[in-house]
Amino acid sequence: MFKPFRAVATAALLTIATYALAAEMQGGHPDTYVVKRGDTLWDIAGRFLKRPWLWPEIWQANPQIKNPHLIYPGDVISLAYLDRLGVQPGPREEAPITGIPLSQVEPFLKNLRVVDSFEQLPYVVSLEEDRLRGSQGQVAYIKGLSGAEAGQRYAVVRPTQRYSRLTSDKCCDVNHRTTDLRSHDLDFNGRIPSGFQAMWSDSTLPQGRGDLLGYELMQLTTGTLSRGEVGGVGASTLVIDDAGREVRVGDRLIPVEAQPYDLQFFPHPPKQEFQYGHARVLAVADQMTSGGARDVVALSVGRLDGIDNGTVLSTWRVGRNVVDRVKVGAERSEDTVGHASKVRVPDEYAGHVMIFRTFDKVSYGLVMEGVRPTRIGYELKHPDAPY
Repeated sequence: MFKPFRAVATAALLTIATYALAAEMQGGHPDTYVVKRGDTLWDIAGRFLKRPWLWPEIWQANPQIKNPHLIYPGDVISLAYLDRLGVQPGPREEAPITGIPLSQVEPFLKNLRVVDSFEQLPYVVSLEEDRLRGSQGQVAYIKGLSGAEAGQRYAVVRPTQRYSRLTSDKCCDVNHRTTDLRSHDLDFNGRIPSGFQAMWSDSTLPQGRGDLLGYELMQLTTGTLSRGEVGGVGASTLVIDDAGREVRVGDRLIPVEAQPYDLQFFPHPPKQEFQYGHARVLAVADQMTSGGARDVVALSVGRLDGIDNGTVLSTWRVGRNVVDRVKVGAERSEDTVGHASKVRVPDEYAGHVMIFRTFDKVSYGLVMEGVRPTRIGYELKHPDAPY
């Protein structure tokens, strides 16, 4: 890791740090690079550094840089002098670049969140004219908004996933305990729905409810309260004011938040190591079981694990316990072979993922690059874990 230089740093320290930086630089880089619209910090770092997630630390090694996190289209990055980074400010006519392309993660920033429970939230008890579905301009009747006043705005959300953790010894040897993870599509009662398209695939890991990691809520649309509970009527009136997904009885309500997510993501390693089996890939977006570059994945770690936005992790296929056929013969069934006659093969590196949205026990990440697809159940490690 590279630490910031202070103004009082000695020439010897400067020389050592410059050498360390040079060791991280890719060979054959140009003397300068002009930042372009559409670039991300990861893209630029990947061109010049062997470890893109170290970009902020290396950038901070240059005291002349006023803000290592704000790089704009038109800025000229100098790479010529002793492999040290420098910058010449551009016109500053556009927004600064981010760690990842916002257009690819915006639906997960705006429309999804993970909570510990949802049963206590206000919910749609009926729709106007007893409709089965409600849309923009129509009215929904809400139970549980006692005391709410007209003019308040709410997001209509629907529970779509339940993430849980199951402890098992099956995938590793008897001395290597791991954790199996599971996700399931839900309806508003916590049951698997019929005819609803989910954002994620179902995990095929073992059955059982296990330790709850959280419920995912998908935002469907928004509405404005036009009338509270009056005259003994036990339901408030909500006017749906956005052309989102259709609303149905049982959908939940939460207050509209102005901007409940970050817009800047700066790559960096995790603050701590995880116990093996604790950090895994929970699900892959768009109902897939594996994802490649620029696919979104749900992960089984969050704020309580020291994870924050911009954290970079590597994904690994978990090594199996294979039967030693040379020792026991080719005809023996795997089920009849004990642990003493099995060999644990190493985990296999798949790629890197950068986290862009964090909750207490779950986070969303974007697969940045890799040598093979990242799949449900893959282990998450430090990005510098040896291959």
